[in-house]
Amino acid sequence: MNCKAKFIAIALVGIMSVVPIKIQAEIETQKSLEIHPSNKKGPFFIEASVRCLALNMYYEARSQGTAGLFAVTAVVLNRVNDPRFPNTVCKVVYQGPTRESWKTRQHKDLPDYERKYYPIKNRCQFSWYCDGKNDKPHNKKRYRELLDLSEAILYNEIPFIDITDSALFYHADYVTPGWAKTKQRTAKIEDHIFYRWDTQ
Repeated sequence: MNCKAKFIAIALVGIMSVVPIKIQAEIETQKSLEIHPSNKKGPFFIEASVRCLALNMYYEARSQGTAGLFAVTAVVLNRVNDPRFPNTVCKVVYQGPTRESWKTRQHKDLPDYERKYYPIKNRCQFSWYCDGKNDKPHNKKRYRELLDLSEAILYNEIPFIDITDSALFYHADYVTPGWAKTKQRTAKIEDHIFYRWDTQ
């Protein structure tokens, strides 16, 4: 059974609600160079949204089962569809304050597109992105599986289930962040607790 067929079989069990996905329309046209671990001939291109979603799944839930992967993915997609957050997968995943590199800051006449910006440590929406560590996945086999799953979700090749009840936030179950008191808890899935952000 191939990876996509495996996820389809698992995803069809216990359907709760389906996320309305307008993601396909926003798939970024930027390309990102990735190396397929089984492709000895060299690089291939995958879309930025697929890569961003796969990286988030990898760092937030790579050791979890399908429910955990779908849950953290649901938060990203729910944010894309919520006007209070950025409207693309990559902008949601990389959301957070940045600082300009001292190397480009010292050049006053440098155009904006040539300036380098870095996330401020421990201030991002998803902590792996600004923890100061290298973001290149070490487990290439698992990352490749998550790239396949991410692509299948974003291109509607498999049914996507939002088992978080429209959550926009989550945290690990071993911490209690201050913001959790202001949100509405929806579910505990694997080692994450999920929340909606109802403002009414």
